[in-house]
Amino acid sequence: MKPKRLFLIAGYDKDGIIDESLIHQVSSLSKLGDAILVMDSDCDETQLDKVKPFVIFASGNRHKEYDFGSYKRAYLYAKEHDLLKNYDYLYLVNDSVYGPLYDLQPYLEKMENSKKDAFGLVYNPHKKHPHIQSWFIGMTQKVFLSNWFDDFIKSVTKQENKAYICILYENGFTDKLIKNKLSFYCLYTIKGRGIYNRIKYLYKKKLPFMKKTAFYAKQGTLGTQVLYVMKSISPEIRYAILQNAKRVYGEKYIYWLLTKNPIKIAYRSIRRLFIKLFIEGI
Repeated sequence: MKPKRLFLIAGYDKDGIIDESLIHQVSSLSKLGDAILVMDSDCDETQLDKVKPFVIFASGNRHKEYDFGSYKRAYLYAKEHDLLKNYDYLYLVNDSVYGPLYDLQPYLEKMENSKKDAFGLVYNPHKKHPHIQSWFIGMTQKVFLSNWFDDFIKSVTKQENKAYICILYENGFTDKLIKNKLSFYCLYTIKGRGIYNRIKYLYKKKLPFMKKTAFYAKQGTLGTQVLYVMKSISPEIRYAILQNAKRVYGEKYIYWLLTKNPIKIAYRSIRRLFIKLFIEGI
């Protein structure tokens, strides 16, 4: 019998737009289970209508509690409608990434077949705060039907900055697993900022998503890596990603970022080195 999955999807768009890149993510997940989408953006009904064929519920109101605030609202909807008990697995997924770039079915099966209480795509082995990265977390009923998880997710509130969100909720979720003597597993272990900066390497290792920050990190010096991924994926996914990136970062910037001109690429690297040396400090 196929496992029953519920995906709680957290989205954000500065313009309150649900575009093809998010529709691709939501529709892909909906093929593998049921989905609830909560946007941390003011989205009108015309925008929400775009994903309604793929979800059991969608909402869009600015709450400024980041992804965990959206996870909380999606969870509360599922709980209030007595849905949670109907699922074998609950997933928390956010749209800080583009994708999926590969078929997700094998990834979910591998995580679920691990027989762990919780799992994720990426584990960050931070010295002080090792944790499952919160943009893709899965869990069994032993976790999501527990009192401690209910208390944890309902405790999410607006914080002064994103750093507190990471400490309290992203790190906090893994800390709770450990405290409650629960097992967990991740498909990838990626140190430091590798998830942001090693785009080409991770794509070749078949990580099924790409962090959106690759488009603006390191003063554009990741452009050649991003271009490699763009050339490797299907035309439909490439179009969806580029349309989003052009709208968010500007069409002129995207053309500059994805240049093949070796002089421009070299200039970017030199400029980045100058900034590191004389502005940021190595």
